Amino acid sequence: MQRRDHQQPGFSLVFWRELAWLRRRPLLLMLTVVVPLGLMLLLTAILSAGIATRLPIAVLDLDGSELSRSVIRAVDATPDTATVLHVAELSEGRHLIVARKIRGLLMLPRNLERDVFAGRRPEVVLFYNTQTFTVGNLVLRGVNSAIPTVAAGIRISLRTAEGQPVEEAQAAITPIPLQTHALFNSTLNYVHFLLAALLPAVLQTVVVTTMAYAVGIDVETRHRFAILRRLGGGLLPAMFGKMLPYTILFLSMLGIADFVLFKYLELPLRGDPAVLVIAGIVFVLACQFIGALLALLLRPVAAAVSIATLLTAPAFGFMGIGFPRLGMNAFAYGYGELLPGTWYLMARIDQTIRGTPLDLSWKPVLVLTGLVAVLISLTAIRVRIMRRSIPERAA
Repeated sequence: MQRRDHQQPGFSLVFWRELAWLRRRPLLLMLTVVVPLGLMLLLTAILSAGIATRLPIAVLDLDGSELSRSVIRAVDATPDTATVLHVAELSEGRHLIVARKIRGLLMLPRNLERDVFAGRRPEVVLFYNTQTFTVGNLVLRGVNSAIPTVAAGIRISLRTAEGQPVEEAQAAITPIPLQTHALFNSTLNYVHFLLAALLPAVLQTVVVTTMAYAVGIDVETRHRFAILRRLGGGLLPAMFGKMLPYTILFLSMLGIADFVLFKYLELPLRGDPAVLVIAGIVFVLACQFIGALLALLLRPVAAAVSIATLLTAPAFGFMGIGFPRLGMNAFAYGYGELLPGTWYLMARIDQTIRGTPLDLSWKPVLVLTGLVAVLISLTAIRVRIMRRSIPERAA
């Protein structure tokens, strides 16, 4: 069998050379394997619980009545909150919130019971930190679900005390009952939407920066560029031979992440697995060609890696997971449109949580495919321009 050292120039020679480089260059191996797996493990460990429950809150009970104690018990009974301590002053509760020892402070005013049974409308106040957006909303949800339940029970008891039947009292309180049903992710499981979105977002940053570095070290100087061209028997086969090992590695990383999500964390797969696989392939390719194009356009390698990081590190905020894209301004919306991760997450959510029909699922996949085609074209144009700048004898 012919040794690789004596192979003819071409795609295969560059492919095997790149695999050898992965073994010899610890930084490349760390970027392609250690960093993605480490970040995935860290994020999975943080969010594996799925649902945040029993968030600690404090109570400032200025009434001390049976009604105020009923309110406290109702709030404590919700899955979202747990009343862990009582405070004597508002300033004490504020200090505990700022110190993050509690997530909210429930204040029950003086004369709460007397005012309620007198037909007045006393206010129960919840203080929470809006900077901790998710935690604050969960605490607010727990209190908002408990207080109306207690209030409804009081109104029913007042009406029944006047001789009104229980059924009529209930109908009078809620003349138009409202039923709400969450279509997707009804348990608000953070694994199903946040972790499943964070892992591809992290991988996007890793892929783009790794390819900017890997391609950049071969095209940073005219001499290295000429060597790459000679080994590949042409620049285009050399570029594809150089990128293919990373394609395999990154698809493996994505496959490992999905295996954990679907097998152990029970992420639903309600759509077509084939669409999800195709979307994953074109997503990785799009990220790779963004990094390669940056390496071809920017010098030195550090500049390409820096710009790659700058473009992709804040990308998660523009993908519409934490903040809806319809509410973004024109710049944020347009920036999100240009990111491969935005379209991949759209396809991913469609095929996992939503179970979108197949005829409505192809738009993000087609957009990603078009993005790959555009990036390949731009890369090929840039490679040809660079080839013309190198004399044939240098190659």
